[in-house]
Amino acid sequence: MNFTFPIITLPVHASALDRGRLYGIAAAPQIRHSVLTYAKMFACCGIDWAQAVQRARQYAPVISALDPLLIEEMQGIADGSGWQLNDILALNCRTEILPPTFLSDDTHPAAAALAANRLAGLPDWEPDQPLDPHLKDGECTAMAVQGRGSEDGHTWLAQNWDWIGRQRAALVILKTHDARGRALTTLTEAGMLAKIGMNAAGFALGLNILRSTRDGLKPGVPVHIVLRHLLGCDSVAHARERLTQMATLGFGAASNIPCADAQGEVACFEIAPAGWAELKPENGVVIHTNHFMCDPLLGEQSPMGLALSSQPRLNTAAQHAAQTGLNFEKLQAFLRDESDGFLSICRNPDPTLPPEGRVESVAGIVMNTHTRQMWIAPDVPSKVAFQAIANDWT
Repeated sequence: MNFTFPIITLPVHASALDRGRLYGIAAAPQIRHSVLTYAKMFACCGIDWAQAVQRARQYAPVISALDPLLIEEMQGIADGSGWQLNDILALNCRTEILPPTFLSDDTHPAAAALAANRLAGLPDWEPDQPLDPHLKDGECTAMAVQGRGSEDGHTWLAQNWDWIGRQRAALVILKTHDARGRALTTLTEAGMLAKIGMNAAGFALGLNILRSTRDGLKPGVPVHIVLRHLLGCDSVAHARERLTQMATLGFGAASNIPCADAQGEVACFEIAPAGWAELKPENGVVIHTNHFMCDPLLGEQSPMGLALSSQPRLNTAAQHAAQTGLNFEKLQAFLRDESDGFLSICRNPDPTLPPEGRVESVAGIVMNTHTRQMWIAPDVPSKVAFQAIANDWT
């Protein structure tokens, strides 16, 4: 079966700059696609691309303080794909650039920003058509399962990634290595260092966007840099240590990071400019959608739109989590749940909306941390099979 997403394999002994350059060359068309997607998304929030780049530039010192090799890798991506470093920074800082009110009912004047983008050579990919008005009504549902909650005694992590359907064409499966030479595989948006993935140690992570009232107010470690840095961890316990260290630099914006490891531990780590907190499993399972659930961070919640589906999806996820003997088949059923219409865990695009602006489940992913296996649904999960990703982890 032909896989929809390009698989990019980078050599283990390449320098950070060369890894980035090879990634940039291989994914150049997809990186341009990402830039055009986010140029419009930012513009719809009243931010033109030049302003987005200016904001992203402020995060370079904190990224360098965390790991200077990541700046070198992004420079390589820019060199290979024909963009500037600050353009690649803007992609990796997209969560920080989006305003804290992104999940609210607030609207922003977009005409001036769209016009500025066009003058800069960044065409609007859907002229005179709005983004899906339900873009803010939910994005990502995740479940992590300990061995005592699973049928086979293994640890699992499963999630759907809901976003603009157009951005599916920018997704790549990146097989690379961290600074220690450890192999990692991540499903990510082209130009970004990481998103959802797993490493050779059997440590896996996902992502649910959250919004804090303090997002983007001052530079901190960007969410997607946090993800790449954590993909160098040995375990959930190791991730706790790294989050504690990163907290001294601060976090640029809020998100939830569900994690699972080969030792059988799972957790959800909520991060925000105010700090981080941990949501622990109940009865061997932890679930999360798109609002804060940890007591120390509840006061950080940015206003959410009246139609935001985060709590209804969480309720539906809880029904799946309550099943005994969770396994690969049941996790696929969880990610294919369409019981709440267009705002379901498995989100189908609304056909009444402009095609490129529709929000949908862009992909689904299931990971077994004991066997180091990954399966990806390269479309709305109810429409396609979950396909195994071959990893030799060398």
